[in-house]
Amino acid sequence: MEQIGQMLLAANTQWVLIGTLLLGLASGILGSFALLRKQSLIGDAVAHAALPGICIGFMLTGERSLIILLIGATVTGLIAAYCIQYIASASILKEDTAICLILSTFFGVGIVLLTKVQQMPSGNKSGLDSFIFGQAAGMVSSDVKLMAGAAALLLMVTIIFFKEFKLITFDAEFAKGLGLPVSALNFLFMTLLVAVVVIGIQAVGVILMAALLITPAISARYWTNSLSKLVIISGIFGAISGVIGTLISSLDRGIPTGPFIVVTATIIFFISILFAPARGIITLKIKRRMTNQKLLREQGQVK
Repeated sequence: MEQIGQMLLAANTQWVLIGTLLLGLASGILGSFALLRKQSLIGDAVAHAALPGICIGFMLTGERSLIILLIGATVTGLIAAYCIQYIASASILKEDTAICLILSTFFGVGIVLLTKVQQMPSGNKSGLDSFIFGQAAGMVSSDVKLMAGAAALLLMVTIIFFKEFKLITFDAEFAKGLGLPVSALNFLFMTLLVAVVVIGIQAVGVILMAALLITPAISARYWTNSLSKLVIISGIFGAISGVIGTLISSLDRGIPTGPFIVVTATIIFFISILFAPARGIITLKIKRRMTNQKLLREQGQVK
């Protein structure tokens, strides 16, 4: 406890916690829409597709500039996302097949490029391997401020377009009939989804970022049937996962952040699936037993 208290007093740790809190919040909110739109796996493909963009950004500049790396990750992430949509709409392949194809191809290219980077004179000091599983504790204040600012911007845009996203998620044809630019809104949502994955890969990693995107949303689904409440609860679960995972990984600089954030999110999921008031397995069994006992009492079989 004393070690955690000392960490919380450090300015950089405070920034990291704010950054992962906002990241978890943004991931949970956008993940809710991705879950309802059945686009959960696209986040996984985008996260893996970001790796070659990161490597290309480093190879072009020769330095570990987070802005350049994130720009590269965004470019390849967007290319992957729109390749998936194009393949699914213009060929006989289904979306899940297209996702597997793009994910494996881009990630394979990324691993090859990462090997090339490590063979460069300055490659062994690049630290790009931290993008695989994430390392929030190793981020400097400027990196964290950039991540926190980007996450806050994504939250703001999502809140502004909440009604439009809600409408195109449940009834795109009706939205089109109202005159809404459905294609442009879909493009905006996909861009936001790619952006939240990209800004999170340094903290959570390319392999596990998809879990932070979708696990809080799945957990929240057990607590409510209302979209507004689903988005809020999912955001809270994501924020809690980000903060707790970061605190645990900060105990040792060599501990990756991503696995602990995902483990925290998974624990919240199991609590939800077991004890959620409306749909929890144990909660439903207790309610069913109480109902049976009430019926038996009414029938005079139980005193």
